[in-house]
Amino acid sequence: MNRAADLAGCEAIRDWLTQRCGIHYPQHKTDLLRQRLTRVQRAFTLNDLGEMARRLNSEANHDLQLAVMHAASTNHTYFFRETEVLEAFRTKVLPTLAARDEIRIWSAACSTGDEAYTLAIMVAETLGFAALKRLHILGTDISAPVIQQAEAAVFSEQRLDRIPPDLRRRYFDSVGIAQYRIKAELRAACTFRQMNLKTMPYPFRKTFQAVFCRNILYYFERHDQTATLNAIYDVTEPGGWLTTSVTENIRDLPTRWIPTDNGIYRKASA
Repeated sequence: MNRAADLAGCEAIRDWLTQRCGIHYPQHKTDLLRQRLTRVQRAFTLNDLGEMARRLNSEANHDLQLAVMHAASTNHTYFFRETEVLEAFRTKVLPTLAARDEIRIWSAACSTGDEAYTLAIMVAETLGFAALKRLHILGTDISAPVIQQAEAAVFSEQRLDRIPPDLRRRYFDSVGIAQYRIKAELRAACTFRQMNLKTMPYPFRKTFQAVFCRNILYYFERHDQTATLNAIYDVTEPGGWLTTSVTENIRDLPTRWIPTDNGIYRKASA
């Protein structure tokens, strides 16, 4: 391995990720990025990261591009993540959607679907099981492999450790040793698609009443954060809601979102 080419390649790939996906790795996370890219390097039998960078920038190598994007995104998620924000969503947002003929929610950066299915469980528990028939949750992520996992809807027992036993019994079926699958009624309410949040404007025919965009913005440069939040605003109906992570403070960004609670924002009514 040529170390100089490896270092230069890592820098070039870092730039490519920022420009193509909005994913930003600061200098102090260079070792983490190199570690993740090394796995891709071995899988594609490349000499070093310099060769990887050249292929990304000069060839229409779709498989390599997807592998690099997948490796660079963290995809760390679990059911009922950040209960404080979820409780605020349950008490503040869901009552405003209870009487709607359609409930349309977007889980942006959905990873393996834990968030989308968590929201489906919350709707069923709060508004009644019948509400699942008018619930439409779209989960999107830049990584194709995690979208496939989300569609499969099979999770290990370890992934469900934050779910109370009664909810686990109601909404999951055992499908093997320590493996559980989301029940069909919840799967029917959730659709998953691959999507790059940096590709704007977003191609939706209908606006959303609520959008979850959590634990992704801090991987973006500030200008990409603002652009993403404004693009989400444009596909949210008047009076609609945005939920972010409690660790992502967007109040100092130049957006049109109105803060209403910790991690909860609202679009102005028409």
